[in-house]
Amino acid sequence: MAYPHLFLPNPRPESHKGQNGVILIIGGSKTYHGAPILAALAAVRFCDLVYFSSTGENNSAIKQMKRTTPNAICIPGSKRKEFMQKADCILVGNGMDVDERTRSLVSSVLKMKKKCVIDAAALRVVKKEQLHPKVILTPHILEFRACFGVPASVKSAAAMSKKYSCTILLKGKTDILASQGKLVHITGGNAGMTKGGTGDVLAGLACALYSRTDSSIQAAYTAAFLNKRSGELLFRIFGPNYSSEDLADELIYVAAAARGL
Repeated sequence: MAYPHLFLPNPRPESHKGQNGVILIIGGSKTYHGAPILAALAAVRFCDLVYFSSTGENNSAIKQMKRTTPNAICIPGSKRKEFMQKADCILVGNGMDVDERTRSLVSSVLKMKKKCVIDAAALRVVKKEQLHPKVILTPHILEFRACFGVPASVKSAAAMSKKYSCTILLKGKTDILASQGKLVHITGGNAGMTKGGTGDVLAGLACALYSRTDSSIQAAYTAAFLNKRSGELLFRIFGPNYSSEDLADELIYVAAAARGL
């Protein structure tokens, strides 16, 4: 597959709020409240509206999200289906528990046949027969095996993306983007990106970009490229001693440089 162009659209001058990407992040648990927050911090500058719904009525995750950023709009579980319909793209899995509740939520998202990003715990409970061409999966090597039942490799990523008609962004030292059996490699990054939360940043960014294009390849490629370049820029300043929050904050500067601003 030829390398996709970076997808970094500017809002149309005549557009108004909500016409340049609306996303819903479903995630969080009592233990992992920070994961969906990092996803939201990555997303807010790349789409118009970020809605957040936690599992059940997880008040601790909702309170933490509200304290961290005013840009994410927290909604109760009772209104989740309404906002699943409203969103242009849904991210599910970050910080969730691997349990039947997560399995049910992931199944509900996939049944809608709309654009979505499947990450973290959701990868371990996904029903593969529900995957479709509008799905982006963002596993690391262990999550890939848990999801597909085979070891992660370039060959298996290509095979699984073709078998299940989906887009897979296999995270690693070199990210492997596989879509319908075709492959792109995204190099870069550094050891500072082994920290917890960098994958949540990537997933949030991918969801925001995917809310503004129908190309899963463009969205996943651009997210992986910007994520790695942000890590490289931080490494020049701090070495490996930067955080996932730093990574989320750096994305907009790398995107501006890529636009030539």
